[in-house]
Amino acid sequence: FVIMYFLLFRPQMRRQKEQAALVSALKTGDRVVTASGIHGLIANVKDRTVIVKIADNVKIEMEKSAITSVAKTE
Repeated sequence: FVIMYFLLFRPQMRRQKEQAALVSALKTGDRVVTASGIHGLIANVKDRTVIVKIADNVKIEMEKSAITSVAKTE
């Protein structure tokens, strides 16, 4: 059981903590990538959702949990 814990459960818990930290740190202006591969710019952050601008005059509302990464600005 101990081996299973270190091989399966612990890495999963670490990924969940990283995702929770990423979601809680989202802010307006962040460039993000969603789970479906959509790239966009956060226009507004709400309690459970974000408004993502994906093109001129095109904004979509999605769950924060759908954001998989924040692109680093160069």
